Amino acid sequence: MGVETRPPQERPAPITTSAVLMAASKHIASKCGAQNRAFLDCKRNDPNPERCLRQGQDVTSCVVSLLRELNDKCPKAMDAYSKCMDYWTNEFELCRKEQREFEEACPI
Repeated sequence: MGVETRPPQERPAPITTSAVLMAASKHIASKCGAQNRAFLDCKRNDPNPERCLRQGQDVTSCVVSLLRELNDKCPKAMDAYSKCMDYWTNEFELCRKEQREFEEACPI
C-alpha cells in the first residue's frame, strides 16, 4: 500500500461508528467544542430543526476533519483503541492501555 497523496480534506475519514466517536471523544471536545456549543445553543433557542442546519453541518465538518487528521497522524493507535472500544461496548475502563497509547501518539 502506497503513501496517501490526496490532500487531507479529500481523504476518507474512518467510518464513524460509536466506538470511533467514543475513542476520539476527548479530541472532539477539544477541537470541536465551540461548534458543538453553537449547535446546542441554537437547538435550545429554536425548536425548528431547519434553523440549526448550518450549525449542525459545522459540527459534522469539524468532526470529519478531525477524524481524517487523527487517521493520518496515528492510524494504528486510533484503530487499536477504536477496536478495543468496539469489542468492549465502549467501556473506557477496559481499554485504558489502548487509550494511553492513542493519546501518546496523538496528544490532545
